[in-house]
Amino acid sequence: MSYPPKHHQDNDINHLIEVIKTYPLATLISVKNNKPLITHLPLIYNDNGKLIGHIDINNPQAELLKNDNDITIIFSGPQCYISPSIYTSKQLPTWNYIKVHLKGKVKAIKNKEALKQSLITMTEFLEAPDHKYVLEPDNKSMNAYLNYIEMFEISIDSWEGKFKLSQDKKPQDIESARAELVRANKDSIKAFLDNIF
Repeated sequence: MSYPPKHHQDNDINHLIEVIKTYPLATLISVKNNKPLITHLPLIYNDNGKLIGHIDINNPQAELLKNDNDITIIFSGPQCYISPSIYTSKQLPTWNYIKVHLKGKVKAIKNKEALKQSLITMTEFLEAPDHKYVLEPDNKSMNAYLNYIEMFEISIDSWEGKFKLSQDKKPQDIESARAELVRANKDSIKAFLDNIF
């Protein structure tokens, strides 16, 4: 038996890439001496099918982001609690979510010009579609930090999409769960921020 069930798996590479591009903040997991090191960083999927990122040299995980070391990466899409009250049929409470799990090999890119261009490219991607800010090559702040940032690339060995979206329900209930995912994410973000700030 596979887990999650087949109807909660999505192996369409285009769907997984869309999650990565829409929700680029990744969880990077490396292992050293049987202990996990975990960092949250934005990663950009490039035209060569690799993930590109940057890490502070003082981050303990930085030493593991090189030499073709193994790495696990998780991208998280929207998620929320699904109440049985939204369904037309009798159901139990559940949790819907979108996740992409990747495994690969990571190596450091030591070229400072490549690092600089990568920071510019990442900013351009993240500023889309309005591009209200442009990171210029002669930006003094960026250039001052180049010695404290390391660039790395990840070659992806395995892809796994976990899309638990009530696919095993009736069409009307699937649509209700989709609407609830949208509503709950908007409302929960506002409620959380109102509560904290």
